Amino acid sequence: MKTPLEVSVECYAGYRGEQEPRAFSIGQRRIAVEEILDRWIAPDHRYFKVRGDDGASYVVRHDAAADRWELAFYRR
Repeated sequence: MKTPLEVSVECYAGYRGEQEPRAFSIGQRRIAVEEILDRWIAPDHRYFKVRGDDGASYVVRHDAAADRWELAFYRR
């Protein structure tokens, strides 16, 4: 299994304190989140399927225990 790519994520914390991604960076490239298409919770991560400002779809996930964001999936 491939290791997911760690990404830097800018978040918004709603009134319940739950974080959701607003933008993320892969290296020097910043991608703004245009829309959150789906979200789900697994035992060890919170997942967000998003559409970036580049038109691509991404799945980013947050590992709350490690306080780390990862890119799990990308489709142009």
